[in-house]
Amino acid sequence: MAYAFDFGWLVEYWPVLLKGIGITLELTVIGGLLGVSLGIACAWARALGPAWLRPFVSAYVEMIRNTPFLIQLFFIFFGLPALGFRLGELEAANLAMVINLGAYSCEIIRAGIQATPRGQFEAGASLGMTRFETFRHVVLVPALQRIWPALSSQIVIVMLGSSVVSQIAAEDLTFAANFIQSRTFRAFETYFVSTLIYLALAILLRQVLRGVGWSIFPKRGAAAR
Repeated sequence: MAYAFDFGWLVEYWPVLLKGIGITLELTVIGGLLGVSLGIACAWARALGPAWLRPFVSAYVEMIRNTPFLIQLFFIFFGLPALGFRLGELEAANLAMVINLGAYSCEIIRAGIQATPRGQFEAGASLGMTRFETFRHVVLVPALQRIWPALSSQIVIVMLGSSVVSQIAAEDLTFAANFIQSRTFRAFETYFVSTLIYLALAILLRQVLRGVGWSIFPKRGAAAR
């Protein structure tokens, strides 16, 4: 007997999908902004920071980059309560995404910093800038300009990886898809639609990040056009 496709459930469960999309976007925005900020701080520490701080940052980066995101999520949600730190589903998901993206973006940004010519550091010093001012005004922006495409791709990867937060009952898009499938038993249609939504979100996010790059780095944007 041929399989009969049925997408009629979309009418009834569309609000559930919209809620899931909203939470996925919320996780992406919070994780992206705070994760990149953490990555910048860690990149500074590893490339230009005091010697005593570098081993701690290096240990954090290596630990996160060499362990599965799902295990990190479980540790935060299920493990930390044993130490008295109890977080809700979305709080744990946000924290896990920030910590994960912070480690990966640290190495991407550090590569951009290390590609900065030493003459730029010396130019900042000759103008009487402090090390922090030199980093902020002379080094950071050119470094971000060099690695923006790679950083944008990493943010998209983290957005797609957020699908695992449904494992702790965070009501993202994957949680919504699982909920709908359990009610309708239309697995093919449900996951086909959710796949298309993730694809659309990834393409949209990539375009938004490209636009942000054009606005922050106008020279690069003009060249890309």
